[in-house]
Amino acid sequence: MQVLDRRKALSIPPVWRLAFRPFFLAGSIFAMLAIPLWIAAWTGLWPGFQPTSGWLAWHRHEMLFGFAMAIVAGFLLTAGQTWTGQPGVSGNRLAVLAGVWLAARLSWLLGLPLVLLIPLNLLFLLGVLVLMARMLWVVRQKRNYPIVAVLSLMIGAEVLVFSGIALGNDGLQRQGVLAALWLVAALMTLIGGRVIPFFTHRGLGRVEGVKPWVWLDVGLLVGSALIAVLYASGIALQQNAATGLLFLAIGAGHLLRLLRWYDKGIWGVPLLWSLHLAMLWLVVATVGLALWNFALLSNPSPSLHALSVGAMSGLILAMIARVTLGHTGRPLELPPGIVWAFVLFNLGALSRVFFSTLWPLASLWLAAACWAVALALYVWRYAPMLVSARVDGHPG
Repeated sequence: MQVLDRRKALSIPPVWRLAFRPFFLAGSIFAMLAIPLWIAAWTGLWPGFQPTSGWLAWHRHEMLFGFAMAIVAGFLLTAGQTWTGQPGVSGNRLAVLAGVWLAARLSWLLGLPLVLLIPLNLLFLLGVLVLMARMLWVVRQKRNYPIVAVLSLMIGAEVLVFSGIALGNDGLQRQGVLAALWLVAALMTLIGGRVIPFFTHRGLGRVEGVKPWVWLDVGLLVGSALIAVLYASGIALQQNAATGLLFLAIGAGHLLRLLRWYDKGIWGVPLLWSLHLAMLWLVVATVGLALWNFALLSNPSPSLHALSVGAMSGLILAMIARVTLGHTGRPLELPPGIVWAFVLFNLGALSRVFFSTLWPLASLWLAAACWAVALALYVWRYAPMLVSARVDGHPG
């Protein structure tokens, strides 16, 4: 669905016409640079510079609230137009929101004191929440109210992170970050459950799509939110068999959904298998965390990175590759090199999750290189689309 005032929309510079344009581009560039920077700092190759509160706090916060939430903002504020029939966020309002996001990113690297850094960062998420809630409230679209609830909880998780930073409490920081990670998983569960079977059905030209099992979709959404609460309270930071059973149940539910969505034809369509593989990483993450809670694995970090790198970031790359094509009026045909971006991203996730304990330094640098090259390919091929008008002449 296009914005309602065509003449006004076409008078806006293309990059500010819909939220996916600045946020997909800026978020990708930021993530492309941030991970190699983090690995360089972690391995001591950048000893003379420290962001506000140190590199670990910066890395924990920025990959979720900087990178992931930029893409979430771009997707939701664009999709909201289709869902509600209301004009999408564009023009000056979009430019201001993007400016707040950029200022929040720079606030860490420029060493701003927490008294300035904290409200600047919280303001971005608050802006996304208000804009999204307004679009849904105008048409009373209750079906998407859970998205507003998750965004509200994300703000709470970010407050928890900053409380930990201000108090010098590492445990509180971890509680907030991991709660936020599982809130993103809740969004993946909700949005992925709608679009992946639909994209699969349409992409393969099947006569009928897979009908959702509402009880399963609701159960997975509630389960992910419950895990976020358990992390926010600190309970999930400790090994617990009951928590392990919850992780195992959620993993089984996601695997069941994937099996229902599966069609062997996806392997001939990179825009499809990239989505399915991202959700498979979510299964790997939940099973790994279940095993850690059962004391069968010694370290939860690889499983958490299966979620953050393989599932969350893998789904981000797959979605922005497809959404950008559709919303710029192009056919769903990948530009050259993007298939390799999908391959590299999954190879990097394999390295980070399965080889980090055997070859810590080599596996981290390999994962960082795969990550950076994959996102560089996206930026190279898609940046011209994101900053130029739609090829079909429509606004948006």
